[in-house]
Amino acid sequence: MADPRRITVLHVAPHPDDELLGAPATLMALRDAGHRVVNLAVGLGRPADRPRRRRELEAACAAAGFELLVAAGAPGIGASDDLAAARAALAALLGRALDELRPALVVSPSPHDRHHGHEVVARALFDALESRPVPPAWWMWGLWGPLPLPTLVVPVDEARIEEVLAALGEHAGELARNDYRRLLSGRAQAQAVLGAELVFGFGAPALGAPGAELLTEARRDGRGAWRLGAPRLLDPARPLAAADGPDARAWLEAPSAAGLVLR
Repeated sequence: MADPRRITVLHVAPHPDDELLGAPATLMALRDAGHRVVNLAVGLGRPADRPRRRRELEAACAAAGFELLVAAGAPGIGASDDLAAARAALAALLGRALDELRPALVVSPSPHDRHHGHEVVARALFDALESRPVPPAWWMWGLWGPLPLPTLVVPVDEARIEEVLAALGEHAGELARNDYRRLLSGRAQAQAVLGAELVFGFGAPALGAPGAELLTEARRDGRGAWRLGAPRLLDPARPLAAADGPDARAWLEAPSAAGLVLR
């Protein structure tokens, strides 16, 4: 009999390698707690690179212990593509994934993650969640753009950092272009220093962990508000909690800084 405490977690990756750049330690902690972690790749990069990147993605997800789904027929999300059309097509694709997998939790970049591909995927996911009567909880990570209101902090130890780096190493082609392993180590250290104060308030005691990941947690209530989760440390065994904080809808729907300036 399935354990009712175990949930399905859907991670939405705009590109191959985002499953190991966005919130990989968080996903691995959920995996270790027995939850089903499914990485949905909605893009495979530039056409010429797709066979290689798919091979690397399959190896990376196997190393990380994530299930992998690769979206068929996902629209182009390059900077020169019609991003409004891509958003609508992605929203339909993501809606089908939500209906099929019925996750209790979905994880993705935030709508303000600065990279056009990350932002259009996050905004399409928002559209898909909005159209569901009872959407799952939504955790958002920041990679290219910071999270202004992180609510969830995930302490990360050295062994976990090494595990993430080993799985990320399967994306050899991308690492040859830009070695994101340095980013992961540095960001984990920086968030261990800043995380407690950003989440719990300035002056809060330091985490005391070598690394950390930060996420913004939001959940839609019965009145349509997207409530922020209460500031907390992740309990992987019981990852879901009531979200009764301020309404973040205005932030979720606001144009990104790039969209306002680079038009």
